[in-house]
Amino acid sequence: QAPLVESGGGLVQAGDSLRISCAASGRTFSSDGMGWFRQAPGKGREFVASISRSGGNTYYADYVKGRFTISRDNAKKTVNLQMNRLKPEDTAVYYCARSYHDYAVYELADFHSWGQGTQVTVSS
Repeated sequence: QAPLVESGGGLVQAGDSLRISCAASGRTFSSDGMGWFRQAPGKGREFVASISRSGGNTYYADYVKGRFTISRDNAKKTVNLQMNRLKPEDTAVYYCARSYHDYAVYELADFHSWGQGTQVTVSS
């Protein structure tokens, strides 16, 4: 699969908003569910959000539900993560990945073709 490229990370203050994006290539993008994960220093990679191939179904981790919104644009082959009311504990490298399924899933093993990640740092 063609690589995924994340962008849009940065340093923000607690309570701020940030939108990160993932650009894909290849003909199968619209057939794949997609997801966002994150990894903080010294911790394992954890699920954040996922979206079905059509964008009609989404799934969120409890710790971001109501603050983060995942969306996709199949024509542009992008997946976005709008992050509102950011907290210092949201600080991590954020990765996007393709799912083996066309519906929204959340297990790490269900994803592949990881991007290189984008750093999000939230200061208190």
